[in-house]
Amino acid sequence: MQISLPALLSQLLLGLVNGSFYAILSLGLAVIFGLLNVINFAHGALFMMGAILSWMAMNYFGISYWVMLVAAPLIVGVFGVLIERLLLRWIYKLDHLYGLLLTLGLTLLIEGAFRSVYGVSGLGYDTPELLEGATDVGFMMLPNYRAWVVVASLVVCFATWYLIEKTRLGAYLRAGTENPRLVEAFGINVPLMVTLTYGFGVALAAFAGVLAAPVIQVTPLMGQNLIIVVFAVVVIGGMGSIMGSILTGLGLGIVEGLTKVFYPEASSTVVFLIMVVVLLVRPAGLFGKET
Repeated sequence: MQISLPALLSQLLLGLVNGSFYAILSLGLAVIFGLLNVINFAHGALFMMGAILSWMAMNYFGISYWVMLVAAPLIVGVFGVLIERLLLRWIYKLDHLYGLLLTLGLTLLIEGAFRSVYGVSGLGYDTPELLEGATDVGFMMLPNYRAWVVVASLVVCFATWYLIEKTRLGAYLRAGTENPRLVEAFGINVPLMVTLTYGFGVALAAFAGVLAAPVIQVTPLMGQNLIIVVFAVVVIGGMGSIMGSILTGLGLGIVEGLTKVFYPEASSTVVFLIMVVVLLVRPAGLFGKET
């Protein structure tokens, strides 16, 4: 099978768009697991919540996409703070399985609530007027909105990495999860810091949901299939590895795009095949630390 260079480059670029969603969603999961030791299975539902809140704001109140790009993550972040304070704080010292089961139950509740109102059919979300149209990049007409998705995702991902890995606040966060009593001795409110960390992690999921709304059909079940792939991305990159989640998400999006060109039948399973190989060779993930 012979593939033209423009077609190959086009698929690579589209794969990078999917990889951007994988990166920002897996980043939120990595932040929550790395700093709180909670496997947040509700991440997909909160991703969906960000998209539907944006759709509701546009259709019911005429609020623009740009406002909701900031407002939806804040709203979902506050919801995440309530989840952490009312539920998750009681299971931190228990096995990871309890957190997984609790957040799975939350997923079913959140998705069920929205499905009872909107059903499972898709809700249309128009591309923002400022980002309509496409740009000729030589080998393809690149939709302006997809280019924006890549740029916005990369900026947020690397800003988050810098905040956690290179700033004093990030150092406090990491120290607070390893030795909270020592950090509290310096006058830092560790429980509040943990709560805000969870809120920030789920706000990243909502931000990705708003970005996805004009690209992926908005539906109460839109997070189900995506979150399974994102969990695989986190496992491949290394549980809790911030940079590993970003690079693995982008890389696997490109690999998935290439697979659609050369062997389309495997495009939906290639990520999981890679996960199996990585777990056999390096169980901690490509960027994770061996324990």
